[in-house]
Amino acid sequence: MSSARAAADVSGAGETTPLLVAVENPDTPSVDGPHEEHRPESEDTEKPLPMGQILLLCYARLVDPIAFFSIFPFINKMIHEQAGVPETDVGFYAGLIESLFSMTQMLVMIGYGRVADRIGRKPVLVFSLCGVSVASAMFGLSKGVWQMILFRCLAGAFAGSVVTIRAMITENSTARTQAKAFSFFSFAGNIGIFLGPLIGGALSEPTVNFPSVFEHMHLFKTYPYLLPTLITGCVAASAAALCALFVKETLITETERKFSGSISPPMSTWEVIKSPGVAVVLYLQGHMALIALGYTAVLPLFWFTSIDLGGLGFTPLQISFFLGLAGISQALWLFPFPALQRRYGTGGVLRACTYLWPTFMALNPVANFMLKQGWTTAFWIAMPSVQFLGAAVSLVFTAMQLALNDVAPAPNTLGTLNAIFLTLNSGLRAVAPGVFSSIFAVGARTQVLEGQLIWVIIVCLTIGFWVGVRYLPEKAEGRIQTSNQQ
Repeated sequence: MSSARAAADVSGAGETTPLLVAVENPDTPSVDGPHEEHRPESEDTEKPLPMGQILLLCYARLVDPIAFFSIFPFINKMIHEQAGVPETDVGFYAGLIESLFSMTQMLVMIGYGRVADRIGRKPVLVFSLCGVSVASAMFGLSKGVWQMILFRCLAGAFAGSVVTIRAMITENSTARTQAKAFSFFSFAGNIGIFLGPLIGGALSEPTVNFPSVFEHMHLFKTYPYLLPTLITGCVAASAAALCALFVKETLITETERKFSGSISPPMSTWEVIKSPGVAVVLYLQGHMALIALGYTAVLPLFWFTSIDLGGLGFTPLQISFFLGLAGISQALWLFPFPALQRRYGTGGVLRACTYLWPTFMALNPVANFMLKQGWTTAFWIAMPSVQFLGAAVSLVFTAMQLALNDVAPAPNTLGTLNAIFLTLNSGLRAVAPGVFSSIFAVGARTQVLEGQLIWVIIVCLTIGFWVGVRYLPEKAEGRIQTSNQQ
């Protein structure tokens, strides 16, 4: 899996990267009552997926990865030129800006989840998209580091869309259609990860790159990185408008619950965590996020580092090719996911991914060994195939999202539960990339295990995740038995 995808998937940014609770409404199965080995399928699960609503939510899903990744192509140059920071200090401030962004998200995520569970998903979604639109657009006006930090943290403070989109896709799905719905969700994340850097790289410094169009526009000479941030802001604004006009509220109101006789008092955050199966799934989500964040941080360094120091010595063009290959491969693997999940259950897909994960990670030092031995032809034959087949392990992100939502204790806790995980993820994202990058650097400098120390650690973490999945709660297994099989 690509570094960008891993980040997006685990952040909800990609994020992930970058994946159900059954609620008591006509579109979702109930989570109450005993959970047998196979979850019966009710008449409700025969209802088709509302594709109009799913596509609107997937468009809103694009906003977060576009906003997150669009500054990556120019942030270092912007810090150096616009803020006057010495080149030797640029890396520190770039890391600080992103760490504070993640810390801000961590502080507000549960609050958004609680509000979405009380007043509704739609108001929180529209409010968040509007905030991201303004904060993203204004980032390009920054002239100093403190302004960049301010606007980036402001964008992080409007993190409600990350929580609510997951909840709304869940509540628009049934036991039969949830895997398909979250495949669209993940595919939209891939598109956002692709578009974000493209917007940032192609549209920065427009007076230099497109002089025939922009050379007389003083605004873009003064603020050479404003155009890509304005485009990002416009995408977020259009998503906010579409959601405000056409997206339907999915949270069941108190009146509807009273009418159906399914009234349940609001649960505190701690009560949600203590509910059966929740703590185990949250742990597995955090463990998965740690692996993905570590992989995200290390992979570009590993590809760039010379062969003698333990890397692959790729050129920037080769790095771009393999990132693109990994992204395309992950998108293609999403197509069979609904059928796999329906046949083998969420737990079956998870276990298959965990069996492959350690092997896929271990193949990275094997690739370095092949190049050290001069087996260049064999390397270039095997490497693309390994990247394509290895991308299958990215299905773990979609499967874990289904498992998380399946253990929600009540319909009105879905936002809170997703917010708890995303808060955990934001905290990990603030520190994990720096830690893993430092371990890689130490291994390359000292040549411990011939520069492969980091891969030993990551493989051990994947084995630990494989052990942890054995304790997946029964109600997170996601097995469905059709009515004609009962």
